[in-house]
Amino acid sequence: MYSTAMSLSAAAAAVAGGASLRPDVIRPAGLRFCGLRREALGLRSLQCSPQVSARRSVSAGAAAAENGAHGSGGFDYDLVIIGAGVGGHGAALHAVEKGLKTAIIEGDVVGGTCVNRGCVPSKALLAVSGKMRELQDEHHMKSLGLQVSSAGYDRQAVADHANNLASKIRSNLTNSMKALGVDILTGFGTIVGKQKVRYGKVGFPDNEITARNIIIATGSIPFVPKGIEIDGKTVFTSDHALKLESVPDWIAIVGSGYIGLEFSDVYTALGSEVTFVEAFDQLMPGFDPEIAKLAQRILINPRKIDYHTGVFASKITPAKDGKPVLIELIDAKTKEHKETLEVDAALIATGRAPYIKGLGLENINVVTQRGFVPVDERMQVMDADGNAVPNLYCIGDANGKLMLAHAASAQGISVVEQICGKDNILNHLSIPAACFTHPEISMVGLTEPQAREKADKERFEVSVVKTSFKANTKALAENEGDGLAKMIYRPDTGEILGVHILGLHAADLIHEASNAIALGTRVQDIKFVVHAHPTLSEVLDELFKAAKLLQLSSSIKRRDMIKTLVG
Repeated sequence: MYSTAMSLSAAAAAVAGGASLRPDVIRPAGLRFCGLRREALGLRSLQCSPQVSARRSVSAGAAAAENGAHGSGGFDYDLVIIGAGVGGHGAALHAVEKGLKTAIIEGDVVGGTCVNRGCVPSKALLAVSGKMRELQDEHHMKSLGLQVSSAGYDRQAVADHANNLASKIRSNLTNSMKALGVDILTGFGTIVGKQKVRYGKVGFPDNEITARNIIIATGSIPFVPKGIEIDGKTVFTSDHALKLESVPDWIAIVGSGYIGLEFSDVYTALGSEVTFVEAFDQLMPGFDPEIAKLAQRILINPRKIDYHTGVFASKITPAKDGKPVLIELIDAKTKEHKETLEVDAALIATGRAPYIKGLGLENINVVTQRGFVPVDERMQVMDADGNAVPNLYCIGDANGKLMLAHAASAQGISVVEQICGKDNILNHLSIPAACFTHPEISMVGLTEPQAREKADKERFEVSVVKTSFKANTKALAENEGDGLAKMIYRPDTGEILGVHILGLHAADLIHEASNAIALGTRVQDIKFVVHAHPTLSEVLDELFKAAKLLQLSSSIKRRDMIKTLVG
């Protein structure tokens, strides 16, 4: 699932708390840990069995019994998941691991947006664009002592590569669920009442099943603003673009978030000229401003890309009868007409909208908020009166908390833990995000402006440290010294608030930082971790070592001592 800049910023701004420790373990006052921290402390997830429940507290055992952790109890299934994308798949596999009788309903194809129309095929196209850029960079090749003749590509072969990858991953997901005993039910799922789901395909009789617990995991579809006419050929969304049916000479990309940036990387590598149309006053509005500024210098300015900021595409007309695509631009503030662009094609990359059509929310008194299914911090669906709907959860893009495939999977796993009687609250600020341009961009936690706003409200100091890829031996060996890593942290406690990376393999490097945030590891601890030399990981090693802390107070030292004893 693609992430929109708006949803990422909103999710990062909302600070999620840590989950409670297991009830049968002594918990020092004031200590809170997220789910991953519990695992690190040896408080592992346990199978949903009577023996395990007997060892839990009365309240946890009651919750497990209420949620049907020990069998279907008159229901067809312990758990039914509506939607077989990455989120639904992750939840299903974890449910089976916990011993739950599980079914998953899918009306389209297994894998959802990510596998079929998002992350997976787009990475295939980006792999091609990365190779093309390397082969086309004569200066880069010569500096390595290599001589390469002119590079070319076969458009259909590139498109086939993306399609074949999606098919392979889709098959892997399907086979993994079947092998573990997950029932895959074909059709569109509708909630018809408490713990009841109807599913079926058009032209065939419907089937109705009961489930002790239900997870909504229906994902999202591309958001197309009013006034834009989609024909799928000359004006299209990412769904169409991934088929790579053509490579236009000049393409306008409406939106400069993750989707727009990645496709600009693909199209310019394959020879297109790109024009960005961005409603905000600056490109890449959802990124940390310093990273966005550097990304513009590396990813935008040297390439055949121009841009219009502070404007809306109020009307887009597809090419027809020999006429080009027409894009009418208006000022984002005054709404006055600015100009009309004539291009060969237009990609609409304005984000994604939740897909909840036919879900039957009205049958259970649930009203969407800005189109999203309202949930609490445990992903439990909230009704129109603000009450949690028993045994009903929503994960992934449909709830809008963080529109990323791996976030959906993490939410699904968290929900299954709760169904089995183990409280689990996912810390969304520990979930990383990445943009797979060349070079890549990655991030976790808060941006610097968000961190400073939080610091002003909660009255603490914020510090920032940075390291350059130009100082990294491995990056220099690859002649890929363009890049920056940046950490925002609290100098009084050493808490890591956010990490942002632009550079070679940034998408892989970010996980050390995201795991540190998830585990509650602070700068003063992680700076002693050893990194292999010479590796790109030393970029983060230098970043952690560069952090300067204030003199720790006696209260913090006491807290550290308690954490050590608990660990």
